[in-house]
Amino acid sequence: MRKLLLVWLCVLLAGCAGMAGRDPLNVTLAGLESLPGQGMEVRMAVKLRVQNPNDTAVDFDGVAVSLELRGMDFASGVSDARGQVPRFGETVLTVPVTVSALAIARQVLSLAGGANPKVEFVARGKLADGSLGGARFESKGAFELPAGMAGAAPRQ
Repeated sequence: MRKLLLVWLCVLLAGCAGMAGRDPLNVTLAGLESLPGQGMEVRMAVKLRVQNPNDTAVDFDGVAVSLELRGMDFASGVSDARGQVPRFGETVLTVPVTVSALAIARQVLSLAGGANPKVEFVARGKLADGSLGGARFESKGAFELPAGMAGAAPRQ
């Protein structure tokens, strides 16, 4: 039993050593499309552009993503998509996400309570690959709301 444990530990360490020196994947939001929802929820297809800056391909078997708007949880989703991001290449993945009515209400109240037209977002997730955790990613950004959408009407 002790020998089996030692062999397993050596295999595990060798696998971790093989991951050393790998640059993180670059994941950005490439788009959003509306999907049919149910009841009081909104469904969207989030498109993620995944770029691999490494000289070896990255295989994946499942994707999870969560979106945060203005510092508040907004949407989350998973996909059993399977594929590969080629070496020094990119691919676009589509992940269906769900937005609850409560998350929408929090955003509306946040926008109505202040005049800040800037909306910051964070997308976090992982590409599962069957190993210890897969490839995790985080993408941040911001955009300005059109005049009059944030808080009170613009001053003349």
